[in-house]
Amino acid sequence: MKSLAGEACTTCRADAPQVPQEDQQALLQQLAGWSVVSKDGINQLEKVFPFKDFNQALDFANAVGELAEGANHHPAILVEWGKTTVTWWTHTIQGLHRNDFVMAAKTDYLHGK
Repeated sequence: MKSLAGEACTTCRADAPQVPQEDQQALLQQLAGWSVVSKDGINQLEKVFPFKDFNQALDFANAVGELAEGANHHPAILVEWGKTTVTWWTHTIQGLHRNDFVMAAKTDYLHGK
């Protein structure tokens, strides 16, 4: 089976289906440390990445930004001293699409480099 990080992020139309709850749980098993959070009634994937200082956290945020721009799929990124929080969801469908799980896996790959 192909890993999520090896998949491509595809263009998502407004009528694309959200990932069903039971499938979300199966996909989460492939993503260590990620959780589904609900913000304003919208399910989102979120993970906090620890770093030694602010500069490392900022460098990681910039790398995630480059990844996002290349895929034309953009997360919320919060940079604080010693940590970066990354939150993925698909704005056009107001919830989670497979792309979000793919991008979360790619974010983990960036962190592990």
